[in-house]
Amino acid sequence: MMDTQYSREYHDAIGAVLTLHRYLRQSAKARSATGVSGRQHATLRALTGGRRTIGELASLLFVGESATSELVAKLEQAGYVERVRSAADNRVVHVSITEAGTEAAESIPLSGLPLLRERLQSLPSEELSSISQTFRSILSLLEVDYET
Repeated sequence: MMDTQYSREYHDAIGAVLTLHRYLRQSAKARSATGVSGRQHATLRALTGGRRTIGELASLLFVGESATSELVAKLEQAGYVERVRSAADNRVVHVSITEAGTEAAESIPLSGLPLLRERLQSLPSEELSSISQTFRSILSLLEVDYET
């Protein structure tokens, strides 16, 4: 049987996880109504700071370059980005945001994972490390492998 203090901490932890889960689910649902996925929105927001390569975007999005190329192709088809091969190295593709892409990025309320990505970048290193360790512990409890 759990003692009272442990029980309070347990309920607080579960409550926080459930609140985060609900918030992310609601945020994703609201964003999907715009026709732009969370990953697409994160890509557009990353490009508002200037052009990036497929590799840079892949690293920012925590996905492979192949998946990033597919994502960029969809954004290009929608008129939100342009791809240009590097003159210096034909293997390198630079991606830049179009005016329509900038408008789309700015019109979608920043929430959910895109908001979390931006806010985490502004935290002090010690706090970010603590948050990272907490999530690694949660993943371990769930027996989920985590690779950086």
